[in-house]
Amino acid sequence: MNSPADTIAQVASDLRELLSADTVAGLSDADRAALLVGLGEVSRLADAGIVEAVATADVEFGHRFGCRGMNELLRRATLVDAPTAGRIVRAADAVARDVSLVSGERKPARWPAMREALLDGAVGVTGLLAAVGPLEAARDRISLEERLWADANLAAFARGENLPDVDADGAEADSAGASVSADVEDVADADADGDAPGPGPRASAEDLKMFASALAVGLDPDGAEPSDLEAQSRRCFTVGRLRNGVHPVRGNLTPEVAAAWQLIADAYNNPKVGGAPAPGVRFEPASDDDGTDPDGYGADGGEGTGAGEDRFNTDPRNLIDARTPGQKRHDALAAAVGIAARHDDMPTLGGAAPTLVVHVEAKDLATGTGWATIPGADTPVSLGVATHTACTGAVQRVLFDEGRIVGISTTDRVFTVHQRRAIVARDQECLIPGCHVPASWCEIHHVHEHAKGGPTHTDNGVPLCWWHHRSLEHSGWEIRMNGGLPQIRGPEWWDPQQRWRTPRHSVPVKPPRRAVLRT
Repeated sequence: MNSPADTIAQVASDLRELLSADTVAGLSDADRAALLVGLGEVSRLADAGIVEAVATADVEFGHRFGCRGMNELLRRATLVDAPTAGRIVRAADAVARDVSLVSGERKPARWPAMREALLDGAVGVTGLLAAVGPLEAARDRISLEERLWADANLAAFARGENLPDVDADGAEADSAGASVSADVEDVADADADGDAPGPGPRASAEDLKMFASALAVGLDPDGAEPSDLEAQSRRCFTVGRLRNGVHPVRGNLTPEVAAAWQLIADAYNNPKVGGAPAPGVRFEPASDDDGTDPDGYGADGGEGTGAGEDRFNTDPRNLIDARTPGQKRHDALAAAVGIAARHDDMPTLGGAAPTLVVHVEAKDLATGTGWATIPGADTPVSLGVATHTACTGAVQRVLFDEGRIVGISTTDRVFTVHQRRAIVARDQECLIPGCHVPASWCEIHHVHEHAKGGPTHTDNGVPLCWWHHRSLEHSGWEIRMNGGLPQIRGPEWWDPQQRWRTPRHSVPVKPPRRAVLRT
Protein backbone atom coordinates (compact mmCIF):
# COMPACT_ATOMS: atom_id res chain seq x y z
CA MET A 1 0.00 0.00 0.00
CA ASN A 2 1.38 3.37 -0.96
CA SER A 3 2.13 5.88 1.78
CA PRO A 4 0.26 9.24 1.79
CA ALA A 5 3.42 10.92 0.54
CA ASP A 6 3.63 8.47 -2.41
CA THR A 7 -0.02 9.08 -3.27
CA ILE A 8 0.47 12.84 -3.33
CA ALA A 9 3.65 12.39 -5.38
CA GLN A 10 1.67 10.44 -7.98
CA VAL A 11 -0.99 13.19 -8.15
CA ALA A 12 1.73 15.81 -8.55
CA SER A 13 3.36 13.73 -11.28
CA ASP A 14 0.09 13.45 -13.20
CA LEU A 15 -0.50 17.20 -12.94
CA ARG A 16 3.05 17.91 -14.02
CA GLU A 17 2.60 15.70 -17.06
CA LEU A 18 -0.65 17.46 -17.93
CA LEU A 19 0.91 20.90 -17.70
CA SER A 20 4.17 20.03 -19.45
CA ALA A 21 2.35 19.27 -22.71
CA ASP A 22 0.50 21.89 -24.70
CA THR A 23 -2.84 20.33 -23.80
CA VAL A 24 -4.32 23.24 -21.82
CA ALA A 25 -3.67 25.79 -24.57
CA GLY A 26 -5.80 23.83 -27.05
CA LEU A 27 -8.82 23.30 -24.82
CA SER A 28 -12.28 24.49 -25.81
CA ASP A 29 -14.08 26.98 -23.59
CA ALA A 30 -16.22 24.25 -22.02
CA ASP A 31 -13.21 22.03 -21.31
CA ARG A 32 -11.23 24.97 -19.95
CA ALA A 33 -14.06 25.86 -17.53
CA ALA A 34 -14.33 22.19 -16.46
CA LEU A 35 -10.57 22.13 -15.90
CA LEU A 36 -10.78 25.18 -13.66
CA VAL A 37 -13.55 23.58 -11.60
CA GLY A 38 -11.53 20.40 -11.19
CA LEU A 39 -8.31 22.22 -10.31
CA GLY A 40 -10.25 24.25 -7.77
CA GLU A 41 -11.35 21.05 -6.05
CA VAL A 42 -7.82 19.67 -6.13
CA SER A 43 -6.58 22.94 -4.63
CA ARG A 44 -9.15 22.78 -1.82
CA LEU A 45 -8.28 19.15 -1.11
CA ALA A 46 -4.61 20.08 -1.02
CA ASP A 47 -5.50 22.83 1.48
CA ALA A 48 -7.38 20.25 3.55
CA GLY A 49 -4.39 17.89 3.53
CA ILE A 50 -2.03 20.62 4.72
CA VAL A 51 -4.44 21.79 7.42
CA GLU A 52 -5.05 18.24 8.66
CA ALA A 53 -1.32 17.56 8.77
CA VAL A 54 -0.81 20.68 10.89
CA ALA A 55 -3.87 20.08 13.05
CA THR A 56 -2.80 16.54 14.00
CA ALA A 57 0.84 17.47 14.77
CA ASP A 58 2.06 18.19 18.30
CA VAL A 59 3.51 21.50 19.45
CA GLU A 60 7.11 20.30 19.09
CA PHE A 61 6.71 19.15 15.50
CA GLY A 62 8.38 22.20 13.95
CA HIS A 63 11.21 22.22 16.50
CA ARG A 64 12.17 18.64 15.63
CA PHE A 65 12.92 19.77 12.08
CA GLY A 66 15.10 22.71 13.07
CA CYS A 67 12.43 25.42 12.73
CA ARG A 68 11.28 28.00 15.27
CA GLY A 69 7.72 26.79 14.96
CA MET A 70 4.97 25.59 12.66
CA ASN A 71 4.86 28.85 10.70
CA GLU A 72 8.51 28.58 9.65
CA LEU A 73 8.17 24.89 8.83
CA LEU A 74 5.19 25.61 6.58
CA ARG A 75 7.11 28.34 4.77
CA ARG A 76 10.01 25.98 4.10
CA ALA A 77 7.99 22.84 3.32
CA THR A 78 5.19 24.36 1.20
CA LEU A 79 7.07 27.47 -0.07
CA VAL A 80 4.36 29.91 1.04
CA ASP A 81 4.83 33.33 2.62
CA ALA A 82 4.36 34.09 6.32
CA PRO A 83 0.75 35.44 6.06
CA THR A 84 -0.36 32.33 4.16
CA ALA A 85 1.32 30.09 6.73
CA GLY A 86 -0.45 32.04 9.47
CA ARG A 87 -3.84 31.45 7.83
CA ILE A 88 -3.12 27.72 7.62
CA VAL A 89 -2.26 27.61 11.33
CA ARG A 90 -5.49 29.48 12.22
CA ALA A 91 -7.51 27.05 10.09
CA ALA A 92 -5.80 24.12 11.82
CA ASP A 93 -6.72 25.56 15.22
CA ALA A 94 -10.39 25.71 14.14
CA VAL A 95 -10.56 22.04 13.11
CA ALA A 96 -8.00 20.48 15.46
CA ARG A 97 -9.15 17.57 17.62
CA ASP A 98 -7.54 17.45 21.03
CA VAL A 99 -6.47 14.11 22.46
CA SER A 100 -8.23 12.90 25.61
CA LEU A 101 -5.75 12.39 28.44
CA VAL A 102 -7.91 9.54 29.78
CA SER A 103 -8.72 7.44 26.73
CA GLY A 104 -6.14 8.73 24.26
CA GLU A 105 -8.86 9.20 21.66
CA ARG A 106 -9.32 12.40 19.70
CA LYS A 107 -12.18 14.66 20.78
CA PRO A 108 -14.54 16.37 18.29
CA ALA A 109 -13.22 19.52 16.62
CA ARG A 110 -14.44 22.95 17.63
CA TRP A 111 -16.16 23.19 14.23
CA PRO A 112 -16.84 19.51 13.39
CA ALA A 113 -19.20 20.03 10.43
CA MET A 114 -16.91 22.61 8.83
CA ARG A 115 -14.00 20.21 9.34
CA GLU A 116 -15.86 17.57 7.32
CA ALA A 117 -16.63 20.17 4.65
CA LEU A 118 -12.92 20.99 4.51
CA LEU A 119 -11.85 17.34 4.24
CA ASP A 120 -14.28 16.55 1.40
CA GLY A 121 -13.20 19.61 -0.61
CA ALA A 122 -16.33 21.74 -0.17
CA VAL A 123 -14.25 24.60 1.26
CA GLY A 124 -10.61 25.58 1.35
CA VAL A 125 -8.62 27.52 3.92
CA THR A 126 -10.01 30.86 2.76
CA GLY A 127 -13.60 29.63 2.90
CA LEU A 128 -13.15 27.99 6.30
CA LEU A 129 -11.73 31.16 7.87
CA ALA A 130 -14.40 33.31 6.21
CA ALA A 131 -17.10 31.06 7.69
CA VAL A 132 -15.87 30.77 11.27
CA GLY A 133 -14.29 34.23 11.61
CA PRO A 134 -17.44 36.31 12.41
CA LEU A 135 -18.61 33.71 14.94
CA GLU A 136 -15.19 33.31 16.55
CA ALA A 137 -15.22 37.06 17.20
CA ALA A 138 -18.25 36.46 19.46
CA ARG A 139 -17.14 33.11 20.89
CA ASP A 140 -17.49 34.26 24.51
CA ARG A 141 -21.10 35.31 23.93
CA ILE A 142 -22.31 32.27 21.96
CA SER A 143 -23.20 29.03 23.73
CA LEU A 144 -21.99 25.57 22.71
CA GLU A 145 -25.42 24.63 21.32
CA GLU A 146 -25.60 27.82 19.27
CA ARG A 147 -22.09 27.28 17.89
CA LEU A 148 -22.85 23.71 16.83
CA TRP A 149 -26.13 24.88 15.27
CA ALA A 150 -24.26 27.56 13.32
CA ASP A 151 -21.58 25.01 12.36
CA ALA A 152 -24.15 22.67 10.82
CA ASN A 153 -25.79 25.52 8.88
CA LEU A 154 -22.44 26.82 7.63
CA ALA A 155 -21.40 23.38 6.37
CA ALA A 156 -24.74 22.85 4.62
CA PHE A 157 -24.55 26.31 3.06
CA ALA A 158 -20.98 25.66 1.92
CA ARG A 159 -22.09 22.51 0.09
CA GLY A 160 -25.21 24.13 -1.37
CA GLU A 161 -27.49 21.83 0.62
CA ASN A 162 -30.74 22.57 2.42
CA LEU A 163 -30.18 24.26 5.76
CA PRO A 164 -30.95 22.13 8.84
CA ASP A 165 -34.38 22.71 10.36
CA VAL A 166 -33.40 21.50 13.81
CA ASP A 167 -31.04 22.83 16.44
CA ALA A 168 -28.08 21.08 18.07
CA ASP A 169 -30.33 19.09 20.43
CA GLY A 170 -32.52 17.69 17.64
CA ALA A 171 -35.55 19.77 18.65
CA GLU A 172 -37.37 22.06 16.29
CA ALA A 173 -35.46 25.32 15.93
CA ASP A 174 -37.49 27.56 18.22
CA SER A 175 -34.64 29.11 20.21
CA ALA A 176 -31.29 29.79 18.61
CA GLY A 177 -32.47 28.75 15.15
CA ALA A 178 -35.67 30.78 15.28
CA SER A 179 -33.85 33.93 16.36
CA VAL A 180 -31.52 33.71 13.39
CA SER A 181 -33.89 32.45 10.71
CA ALA A 182 -35.12 35.93 9.79
CA ASP A 183 -31.57 37.22 9.46
CA VAL A 184 -30.38 34.43 7.14
CA GLU A 185 -33.55 34.06 5.11
CA ASP A 186 -32.49 36.50 2.42
CA VAL A 187 -28.98 35.00 2.29
CA ALA A 188 -30.33 31.47 1.86
CA ASP A 189 -32.54 32.65 -1.05
CA ALA A 190 -35.77 30.73 -0.68
CA ASP A 191 -37.62 30.36 -3.97
CA ALA A 192 -40.60 32.41 -5.06
CA ASP A 193 -43.12 29.90 -3.69
CA GLY A 194 -41.69 30.10 -0.20
CA ASP A 195 -40.31 26.55 -0.28
CA ALA A 196 -37.03 25.73 1.41
CA PRO A 197 -34.04 26.33 -0.87
CA GLY A 198 -33.00 23.24 -2.80
CA PRO A 199 -29.49 21.98 -3.47
CA GLY A 200 -27.43 24.48 -5.38
CA PRO A 201 -23.85 25.44 -6.25
CA ARG A 202 -21.26 25.46 -3.52
CA ALA A 203 -20.79 28.77 -1.73
CA SER A 204 -17.81 31.00 -2.41
CA ALA A 205 -15.69 32.44 0.38
CA GLU A 206 -17.52 35.77 0.05
CA ASP A 207 -20.91 34.05 0.30
CA LEU A 208 -19.77 32.18 3.40
CA LYS A 209 -18.58 35.38 5.03
CA MET A 210 -21.92 37.12 4.43
CA PHE A 211 -23.86 34.11 5.70
CA ALA A 212 -21.65 33.78 8.79
CA SER A 213 -22.06 37.50 9.52
CA ALA A 214 -25.85 37.09 9.39
CA LEU A 215 -25.63 34.15 11.80
CA ALA A 216 -23.39 36.15 14.14
CA VAL A 217 -25.84 39.06 14.17
CA GLY A 218 -28.73 36.76 15.04
CA LEU A 219 -26.84 34.87 17.74
CA ASP A 220 -25.09 37.90 19.21
CA PRO A 221 -27.42 40.93 18.84
CA ASP A 222 -25.73 42.78 21.72
CA GLY A 223 -22.21 42.37 20.38
CA ALA A 224 -22.27 45.58 18.32
CA GLU A 225 -21.02 47.88 21.05
CA PRO A 226 -17.67 46.15 21.77
CA SER A 227 -17.03 45.85 18.04
CA ASP A 228 -17.80 49.51 17.49
CA LEU A 229 -15.58 50.66 20.35
CA GLU A 230 -12.69 48.60 18.97
CA ALA A 231 -13.25 50.05 15.51
CA GLN A 232 -13.27 53.58 16.90
CA SER A 233 -9.98 53.01 18.72
CA ARG A 234 -8.32 51.65 15.56
CA ARG A 235 -9.51 54.34 13.15
CA CYS A 236 -6.74 56.52 11.71
CA PHE A 237 -5.68 58.32 8.58
CA THR A 238 -2.10 59.29 7.74
CA VAL A 239 -0.46 61.03 4.80
CA GLY A 240 3.17 59.92 4.51
CA ARG A 241 6.23 61.84 3.44
CA LEU A 242 6.85 62.69 -0.19
CA ARG A 243 8.34 59.78 -2.13
CA ASN A 244 9.04 59.90 -5.86
CA GLY A 245 6.73 62.86 -6.26
CA VAL A 246 3.74 61.41 -4.37
CA HIS A 247 2.59 61.07 -0.77
CA PRO A 248 1.59 57.56 0.38
CA VAL A 249 -1.71 57.35 2.24
CA ARG A 250 -2.54 54.69 4.81
CA GLY A 251 -5.03 54.19 7.61
CA ASN A 252 -8.16 52.46 8.86
CA LEU A 253 -11.62 53.86 8.03
CA THR A 254 -14.77 53.05 9.98
CA PRO A 255 -17.41 51.29 7.84
CA GLU A 256 -19.66 54.32 7.42
CA VAL A 257 -16.79 56.58 6.35
CA ALA A 258 -15.51 53.99 3.87
CA ALA A 259 -19.03 53.51 2.48
CA ALA A 260 -19.56 57.28 2.15
CA TRP A 261 -16.20 57.67 0.40
CA GLN A 262 -17.04 54.82 -1.97
CA LEU A 263 -20.30 56.55 -2.91
CA ILE A 264 -18.43 59.74 -3.76
CA ALA A 265 -15.86 57.79 -5.78
CA ASP A 266 -18.68 56.02 -7.65
CA ALA A 267 -20.35 59.34 -8.40
CA TYR A 268 -17.18 60.87 -9.83
CA ASN A 269 -16.17 57.73 -11.73
CA ASN A 270 -19.61 57.33 -13.27
CA PRO A 271 -19.02 57.46 -17.05
CA LYS A 272 -22.03 59.75 -17.43
CA VAL A 273 -20.26 62.60 -15.63
CA GLY A 274 -17.05 62.36 -17.64
CA GLY A 275 -14.81 61.28 -14.77
CA ALA A 276 -13.26 63.19 -11.90
CA PRO A 277 -12.20 66.83 -12.41
CA ALA A 278 -8.57 67.78 -12.94
CA PRO A 279 -6.68 68.06 -9.65
CA GLY A 280 -6.27 71.51 -8.23
CA VAL A 281 -6.46 73.26 -4.85
CA ARG A 282 -7.12 76.92 -4.21
CA PHE A 283 -6.20 78.57 -0.92
CA GLU A 284 -7.89 81.72 0.29
CA PRO A 285 -7.18 83.79 3.42
CA ALA A 286 -9.66 83.01 6.17
CA SER A 287 -9.05 86.12 8.28
CA ASP A 288 -7.70 89.64 8.21
CA ASP A 289 -3.99 90.36 8.36
CA ASP A 290 -4.13 90.90 12.11
CA GLY A 291 -5.52 87.37 12.68
CA THR A 292 -9.02 88.54 13.63
CA ASP A 293 -12.06 87.77 11.54
CA PRO A 294 -14.90 90.25 11.01
CA ASP A 295 -16.97 88.64 13.79
CA GLY A 296 -14.44 89.57 16.44
CA TYR A 297 -12.92 86.12 16.94
CA GLY A 298 -9.22 85.40 16.85
CA ALA A 299 -7.60 82.93 14.51
CA ASP A 300 -7.42 80.36 17.30
CA GLY A 301 -11.17 80.43 17.91
CA GLY A 302 -10.99 82.68 20.98
CA GLU A 303 -12.49 86.14 21.39
CA GLY A 304 -10.57 88.85 19.65
CA THR A 305 -11.47 91.43 22.24
CA GLY A 306 -8.75 90.58 24.69
CA ALA A 307 -11.06 88.59 26.95
CA GLY A 308 -9.44 86.39 29.58
CA GLU A 309 -8.81 82.71 29.01
CA ASP A 310 -11.81 80.50 29.76
CA ARG A 311 -10.68 77.20 31.22
CA PHE A 312 -13.99 75.60 30.30
CA ASN A 313 -13.49 76.36 26.61
CA THR A 314 -9.85 75.41 26.16
CA ASP A 315 -8.05 72.10 26.35
CA PRO A 316 -4.30 72.73 26.80
CA ARG A 317 -3.64 69.26 28.26
CA ASN A 318 -5.74 67.41 25.67
CA LEU A 319 -8.09 66.03 28.31
CA ILE A 320 -11.32 66.85 26.48
CA ASP A 321 -10.10 65.46 23.17
CA ALA A 322 -7.92 62.39 23.71
CA ARG A 323 -7.86 61.39 20.05
CA THR A 324 -4.55 60.50 18.46
CA PRO A 325 -3.34 62.56 15.47
CA GLY A 326 -4.26 59.67 13.17
CA GLN A 327 -7.79 59.55 14.61
CA LYS A 328 -8.18 63.30 14.17
CA ARG A 329 -7.15 63.03 10.55
CA HIS A 330 -9.65 60.20 10.08
CA ASP A 331 -12.43 62.35 11.52
CA ALA A 332 -11.37 65.30 9.37
CA LEU A 333 -11.65 63.03 6.33
CA ALA A 334 -15.10 61.90 7.53
CA ALA A 335 -16.24 65.53 7.81
CA ALA A 336 -14.80 66.36 4.39
CA VAL A 337 -16.55 63.37 2.83
CA GLY A 338 -19.85 64.52 4.32
CA ILE A 339 -19.38 68.06 3.04
CA ALA A 340 -18.41 66.82 -0.41
CA ALA A 341 -21.44 64.52 -0.63
CA ARG A 342 -23.91 67.36 -0.03
CA HIS A 343 -22.12 69.95 -2.20
CA ASP A 344 -24.04 71.31 -5.17
CA ASP A 345 -21.22 70.42 -7.59
CA MET A 346 -21.15 66.75 -6.58
CA PRO A 347 -22.29 64.44 -9.42
CA THR A 348 -25.44 62.48 -8.68
CA LEU A 349 -26.07 58.75 -8.40
CA GLY A 350 -29.52 57.58 -9.43
CA GLY A 351 -30.74 61.16 -9.65
CA ALA A 352 -29.71 62.11 -6.12
CA ALA A 353 -26.57 63.18 -4.29
CA PRO A 354 -24.38 60.29 -3.05
CA THR A 355 -26.34 59.24 0.02
CA LEU A 356 -25.16 56.91 2.76
CA VAL A 357 -27.95 54.42 3.45
CA VAL A 358 -28.02 52.53 6.74
CA HIS A 359 -30.46 49.65 7.20
CA VAL A 360 -31.79 48.90 10.66
CA GLU A 361 -34.86 47.19 12.12
CA ALA A 362 -37.34 49.69 13.57
CA LYS A 363 -37.59 47.71 16.81
CA ASP A 364 -33.79 47.70 17.18
CA LEU A 365 -33.59 51.46 16.65
CA ALA A 366 -36.33 51.97 19.25
CA THR A 367 -34.74 49.69 21.87
CA GLY A 368 -31.12 50.65 21.16
CA THR A 369 -29.97 47.04 20.72
CA GLY A 370 -28.86 45.00 17.76
CA TRP A 371 -26.91 45.76 14.60
CA ALA A 372 -27.25 47.85 11.47
CA THR A 373 -26.04 47.22 7.92
CA ILE A 374 -24.61 49.41 5.18
CA PRO A 375 -24.94 48.32 1.53
CA GLY A 376 -21.46 47.48 0.26
CA ALA A 377 -19.96 46.99 3.73
CA ASP A 378 -18.53 43.54 4.42
CA THR A 379 -19.87 43.22 7.96
CA PRO A 380 -22.70 44.68 10.09
CA VAL A 381 -22.02 47.90 11.98
CA SER A 382 -22.95 49.23 15.38
CA LEU A 383 -26.44 50.58 15.99
CA GLY A 384 -24.72 53.86 16.89
CA VAL A 385 -23.95 54.33 13.19
CA ALA A 386 -27.68 54.20 12.42
CA THR A 387 -28.50 56.60 15.25
CA HIS A 388 -25.78 59.00 14.12
CA THR A 389 -26.89 58.85 10.48
CA ALA A 390 -30.57 59.25 11.34
CA CYS A 391 -29.87 62.39 13.39
CA THR A 392 -28.42 64.21 10.39
CA GLY A 393 -30.50 62.79 7.55
CA ALA A 394 -33.89 61.55 6.53
CA VAL A 395 -35.57 58.38 7.81
CA GLN A 396 -37.38 56.23 5.27
CA ARG A 397 -39.52 53.50 6.74
CA VAL A 398 -40.22 50.47 4.55
CA LEU A 399 -42.88 47.99 5.67
CA PHE A 400 -42.47 44.39 4.54
CA ASP A 401 -45.05 41.59 4.54
CA GLU A 402 -43.43 38.20 3.82
CA GLY A 403 -40.76 39.86 1.72
CA ARG A 404 -43.12 42.13 -0.25
CA ILE A 405 -42.93 45.93 0.15
CA VAL A 406 -46.37 47.06 1.35
CA GLY A 407 -45.63 50.57 2.60
CA ILE A 408 -43.12 53.41 2.37
CA SER A 409 -42.97 56.59 4.44
CA THR A 410 -40.30 59.28 4.71
CA THR A 411 -39.55 61.60 7.60
CA ASP A 412 -37.40 64.59 6.65
CA ARG A 413 -35.19 65.66 9.53
CA VAL A 414 -32.57 67.58 7.56
CA PHE A 415 -31.92 71.18 8.56
CA THR A 416 -32.37 73.55 5.64
CA VAL A 417 -29.47 75.58 4.32
CA HIS A 418 -30.93 78.71 5.91
CA GLN A 419 -31.24 77.00 9.30
CA ARG A 420 -27.67 75.73 9.03
CA ARG A 421 -26.37 79.21 8.30
CA ALA A 422 -28.22 80.64 11.29
CA ILE A 423 -26.89 77.92 13.63
CA VAL A 424 -23.36 78.38 12.25
CA ALA A 425 -23.60 82.14 12.87
CA ARG A 426 -24.80 81.57 16.44
CA ASP A 427 -22.41 78.86 17.58
CA GLN A 428 -19.39 79.41 15.31
CA GLU A 429 -17.75 76.04 16.10
CA CYS A 430 -18.36 72.59 17.55
CA LEU A 431 -20.35 72.99 20.74
CA ILE A 432 -18.06 70.79 22.86
CA PRO A 433 -15.71 73.10 24.80
CA GLY A 434 -12.12 72.84 23.66
CA CYS A 435 -13.08 71.61 20.17
CA HIS A 436 -12.57 74.34 17.61
CA VAL A 437 -13.80 72.64 14.45
CA PRO A 438 -15.65 75.39 12.51
CA ALA A 439 -19.42 75.05 12.61
CA SER A 440 -19.55 75.07 8.81
CA TRP A 441 -17.70 71.73 8.92
CA CYS A 442 -19.97 70.30 11.60
CA GLU A 443 -23.11 68.20 11.51
CA ILE A 444 -26.28 69.66 13.04
CA HIS A 445 -27.46 67.61 15.99
CA HIS A 446 -31.06 67.45 17.22
CA VAL A 447 -30.77 68.25 20.94
CA HIS A 448 -34.23 66.78 21.58
CA GLU A 449 -34.24 63.62 19.49
CA HIS A 450 -36.32 63.82 16.36
CA ALA A 451 -37.61 60.30 16.98
CA LYS A 452 -39.05 61.52 20.31
CA GLY A 453 -40.78 64.57 18.88
CA GLY A 454 -37.88 67.01 18.66
CA PRO A 455 -38.42 69.60 15.90
CA THR A 456 -36.01 70.45 13.09
CA HIS A 457 -35.68 74.05 14.29
CA THR A 458 -32.81 76.38 15.12
CA ASP A 459 -33.87 76.23 18.79
CA ASN A 460 -33.25 72.47 18.71
CA GLY A 461 -30.08 72.26 16.61
CA VAL A 462 -26.43 72.63 17.57
CA PRO A 463 -23.23 72.01 15.57
CA LEU A 464 -21.11 69.00 16.52
CA CYS A 465 -18.02 67.78 14.68
CA TRP A 466 -18.19 64.28 13.26
CA TRP A 467 -16.37 62.70 16.21
CA HIS A 468 -18.26 64.41 19.03
CA HIS A 469 -21.55 63.71 17.26
CA ARG A 470 -20.59 60.06 16.74
CA SER A 471 -19.51 59.57 20.36
CA LEU A 472 -22.06 61.78 22.14
CA GLU A 473 -24.11 58.88 23.48
CA HIS A 474 -21.29 57.40 25.57
CA SER A 475 -18.90 60.34 26.01
CA GLY A 476 -20.46 61.85 29.13
CA TRP A 477 -21.32 65.21 27.51
CA GLU A 478 -24.92 66.46 27.78
CA ILE A 479 -26.61 69.22 25.77
CA ARG A 480 -29.81 71.17 26.36
CA MET A 481 -31.45 74.33 25.03
CA ASN A 482 -32.30 77.18 27.40
CA GLY A 483 -34.35 79.96 25.85
CA GLY A 484 -32.90 79.26 22.42
CA LEU A 485 -29.31 79.19 23.69
CA PRO A 486 -27.44 75.86 23.87
CA GLN A 487 -25.96 74.79 27.19
CA ILE A 488 -23.61 71.94 27.93
CA ARG A 489 -22.79 69.83 30.97
CA GLY A 490 -19.60 67.84 30.85
CA PRO A 491 -18.33 64.75 32.64
CA GLU A 492 -17.29 64.99 36.27
CA TRP A 493 -13.58 64.87 35.43
CA TRP A 494 -14.07 68.03 33.37
CA ASP A 495 -16.39 69.90 35.76
CA PRO A 496 -16.64 68.49 39.31
CA GLN A 497 -19.59 70.86 39.97
CA GLN A 498 -21.59 69.30 37.12
CA ARG A 499 -23.17 72.64 36.22
CA TRP A 500 -24.92 73.54 32.99
CA ARG A 501 -22.74 76.06 31.18
CA THR A 502 -23.19 78.19 28.09
CA PRO A 503 -20.23 77.73 25.74
CA ARG A 504 -18.38 80.97 25.22
CA HIS A 505 -18.74 80.99 21.45
CA SER A 506 -22.54 80.81 21.79
CA VAL A 507 -22.71 84.09 23.71
CA PRO A 508 -23.14 87.16 21.49
CA VAL A 509 -19.94 89.20 21.42
CA LYS A 510 -20.20 92.94 21.77
CA PRO A 511 -17.30 94.97 20.38
CA PRO A 512 -15.39 97.03 22.96
CA ARG A 513 -16.36 100.68 23.29
CA ARG A 514 -13.78 102.94 21.82
CA ALA A 515 -12.78 106.23 23.39
CA VAL A 516 -13.57 109.28 21.29
CA LEU A 517 -11.36 112.35 21.50
CA ARG A 518 -13.27 115.58 21.20
CA THR A 519 -11.62 118.80 20.16
